[in-house]
Amino acid sequence: MKLDAIDTQLLQLLQQDSKQTNKQLSLQLNLSVTAVYERIKKLEREGIITNYVALLNKEKVNKGFTVFCHIKLVQHSQEYLTKFENEIAQLPEVLECFHVSGDYDYLLKVLVKDIKQFRSFMVNKLTTLKHIGSTQSSFSINEVKNTTTLPLHAVQ
Repeated sequence: MKLDAIDTQLLQLLQQDSKQTNKQLSLQLNLSVTAVYERIKKLEREGIITNYVALLNKEKVNKGFTVFCHIKLVQHSQEYLTKFENEIAQLPEVLECFHVSGDYDYLLKVLVKDIKQFRSFMVNKLTTLKHIGSTQSSFSINEVKNTTTLPLHAVQ
């Protein structure tokens, strides 16, 4: 599906605040409420809009300690990759997991309360996965940028 300028603007507005009513959106886009509703439904049907979520303040829910873990597997067989990915997907502390190129196989973003909770996560969960060869962890000192907004441009 090609996004026109109005679709792009609508998606930008929804990324800023998905709780806006169709009426509020229609006023900003110079469209009828029905037209906005139909565009949103089309974007959902096409899988461009996949979900609506509430973003939480990490510190206020005691998850303010961010750790990036580089993981190297013992071997790169499909069985090991699939098994690792399935097990990682079950760990609630892991917010994001990327299969990456370079010296390591995976990059995890882990959120926990503090260093003590991270140690518990490492000892009781991560290091119990049998196909991990090595790990390297980096702790966030300061969050410089964190956004969920994707940059969009209308397709010509």
